[in-house]
Amino acid sequence: MDAIDRAARRHWPIGVALALALAVRAVAMLGYPTALWFGDSVGYLRVALTLEPSITRASAYGVMLLALRPLHSLAAVVAVQHLFGLLTAVLLYALVWRHARAAWPDRPLRPGLLGAAVALPVLFDGYQIQLEHLLLSETLFTFLLVAAITALLWNARVGVWTAAAAGLLLGLAGTTRSAGLPLLAIVLVWLVAGGPARRPRAAPAAALIAAFALPLLLYATWFKAVHGRFALTGTEKVFLYSRTAEFADCSIIKPRPELRDLCPREPPEGVSPAYAALWTDRSPFARLPGGKMGANRRAGEFAWAAIRAQPLDYARVVVRDTLRAFWWKRTVYPRLSTFRKYEFPDRTARLSKRQAKVARPYAHAAGPRRVVEPYAGWMRFYQDRVYLPGIGLGAVLAVAAAGMAARRGARRRALLPWLVSAGLLVVPAATADFDYRYVLPAVPFGALAAALAFVPKRDAPAAPAVGDRASGGRVRGGA
Repeated sequence: MDAIDRAARRHWPIGVALALALAVRAVAMLGYPTALWFGDSVGYLRVALTLEPSITRASAYGVMLLALRPLHSLAAVVAVQHLFGLLTAVLLYALVWRHARAAWPDRPLRPGLLGAAVALPVLFDGYQIQLEHLLLSETLFTFLLVAAITALLWNARVGVWTAAAAGLLLGLAGTTRSAGLPLLAIVLVWLVAGGPARRPRAAPAAALIAAFALPLLLYATWFKAVHGRFALTGTEKVFLYSRTAEFADCSIIKPRPELRDLCPREPPEGVSPAYAALWTDRSPFARLPGGKMGANRRAGEFAWAAIRAQPLDYARVVVRDTLRAFWWKRTVYPRLSTFRKYEFPDRTARLSKRQAKVARPYAHAAGPRRVVEPYAGWMRFYQDRVYLPGIGLGAVLAVAAAGMAARRGARRRALLPWLVSAGLLVVPAATADFDYRYVLPAVPFGALAAALAFVPKRDAPAAPAVGDRASGGRVRGGA
């Protein structure tokens, strides 16, 4: 009982926060008793039904849906995604509490309050909760990334087994969303370049790379068996092409004749050029043989030609769309129908034929997407008022940067989540287009960096990680 009482006194802030966050999610489930749909949802469910990876996007999320298929319930999928959201918050809390407890051993309440504060955006942001209700990969993706960074920052030294676990999680995240692949470079630079030179780095780095490559190799083998190409998708260069559609000027690029069909056309009103280049009837792929996969190589050639010929224009759109994440108010982008899908709907809607075609065999039902009042109305009211605005994310990253500048001892520990947060904002803007759902995974890492930047570096009196001999038998709370 004494141990339980001590735990309750130490961890009551996160306990209260988790209880309230669970209650909010329960209201969401009452108001919206089945999943919310997005354009990508049909493709993910098709993966679970056919065991064939999508040509367009990495499909590890579809494998998760496959694992949940025996439940025959889209509501169960949503419940699992809400659970992932709560578990993400728990990981953030545990990591911050561990380091803060080591820094302030005589202040038992401070670590709990700081850790709970870091978890608040994941627990209560209305757009985060709505994203967990969508049949999309972001919730799983965020959980895998947070788990990987938690493993790397748990001890001061990153041993071989810890690095391998983190690499495996990063690899799984990369097969869930390809935007996670470039994060390997950030982690490797942090792991190899940071810290005292006397620490062994080659073995953990090698373990990280090998473990990261394992799920990618397995996924690419699966993709080759189905589509005949050793890759993660068949359209990765097409998305880069869409990024250049806004500024590419064929009078400047002077593409060879085989690429002239890819010269961008004026997008429909109210639609971003990148979106129009992929998903509207003005897309060049709608009239090219083989569609996006058939034109993937040519799209990549055109995109790189545009970037080389117009580097300042490319830099301009990347910077502008990265900065969109920090605007105070959300604006309609990339088009109105997409923008509305990130808000809890106000009316019941029937599934489209495409949606019903996959919902029926997966969930044994293809009924309408129900909206149950008054709970749905409560969630719409909540989402309109409880969320982190873009300028709030900018402030969090700025506070983290200021903390790292002021506290050299905590710099390396806070730098990793800060770089991951920044990478999650820049990579989509540089390789595809801005989308509000791409911003939310960056938030927990920014909050984590801000907290760790102001926690003094101290040794943590905890047991060493099992099998992690590189930790030297002593676990440290600082990095």
